[in-house]
Amino acid sequence: MKTNKLVLSTLLLNLFIAFLGIGLVIPVTPTIMNELDISGTVVGYMVSAFALAQLIVSPIAGRWVDNIGRKPMIIIGLLIFSISEFLFGIGETVEVLFLSRILGGVSAAFIMPAVTAFIADITTSSTRPKALGYMSAAISTGFIIGPGIGGFLADISTRLPFFFAAGFGLFATILSLITLKEPERIYEVEEKHQAIPKSGFKKIFSPMYFIAFMVILISSFGLAAFESLFALFVDHKFGFTAMDIAIIISLGAIVGVIFQVGLFNRLTQWLGEIRLIRYSLLVSTILVFIMTFVNSYWSILLVTMVVFVGFDLMRPAVTTYLSRIAGNEQGFAGGMNSMFTSIGNIFGPIIGGILFDIDLNYPFYFATIVLGVGIALTYVWKSPSLGQGKETSKPVEIS
Repeated sequence: MKTNKLVLSTLLLNLFIAFLGIGLVIPVTPTIMNELDISGTVVGYMVSAFALAQLIVSPIAGRWVDNIGRKPMIIIGLLIFSISEFLFGIGETVEVLFLSRILGGVSAAFIMPAVTAFIADITTSSTRPKALGYMSAAISTGFIIGPGIGGFLADISTRLPFFFAAGFGLFATILSLITLKEPERIYEVEEKHQAIPKSGFKKIFSPMYFIAFMVILISSFGLAAFESLFALFVDHKFGFTAMDIAIIISLGAIVGVIFQVGLFNRLTQWLGEIRLIRYSLLVSTILVFIMTFVNSYWSILLVTMVVFVGFDLMRPAVTTYLSRIAGNEQGFAGGMNSMFTSIGNIFGPIIGGILFDIDLNYPFYFATIVLGVGIALTYVWKSPSLGQGKETSKPVEIS
């Protein structure tokens, strides 16, 4: 049991490190832009390069997770992550920085489905929601702490945050080599759902997968449109400082982590994944729309925190659902989850940015409409029944 806890802790540390590295970039980006005389448009393309690489590689990586194994994909992903951060640290040209971000997207495409599948392998249907809630919390915590560490290290040297992330990634690689053992793949049997096509992308359109993937796409699309323009929105509309924005986003993320760790498992058991997703989307959608009307610091803080809590509960709920129904296709489900998230992350900010130039409120109206479609989909979403198959995977006791 202690071994399983160590394995889960190592997996969560890997995700934390990967998203810590992404967060490190945030406070340093303006300085790098000035050093290399890079325009904001180029920075936008650089961000999209990460998401595009993740989009392209995720389906392939998902299949490799099932065919090659969970542990090898995690190790390779962490090594690529370290190389990516090191390249950004030494990069003196735009081309090198672009290569760094592309490799970063590849590393995320390798790590995410592999870790998700690994957690599904070592947990049972009853312990999995809490483990995946911890997984989502590890990602959120990396995002929270990353900018703070990046800002602190950047005071010493502009490039130090990237060398720090590269070294941390190498440490995680060695730790994973030592502590992780390829898990057994024995699952609960799904007896009553429709058979899944076994060839390529046809599986995406299977009823048990398709609506889940569309909800992932729509929610990430709407959330990306909201998150990417939030800082510009409150800066232009209310004159918020960088410190104001950092406090609001950090508090929202911290509250989200508390809900993921403390309440996600109970809410999943009480409501089930689909209803939890529906209610989380509903609350977040209403509040995204309300954001266009509020005008005080504290009301914006409150609305933003609840919006983030909604999304922070929804994302692990979707992952829990997919891991429950995927059986021996955990890598495929994780890869598709990553792919559809990436599509939303690419196009959401682009459309949101275009709308923002027309009117400050338009990205939020757009996000409201898109998320509303996601809510409607949850009402026609039916979960396949779980048969009473033999549970022989070794569960992780999560306290």
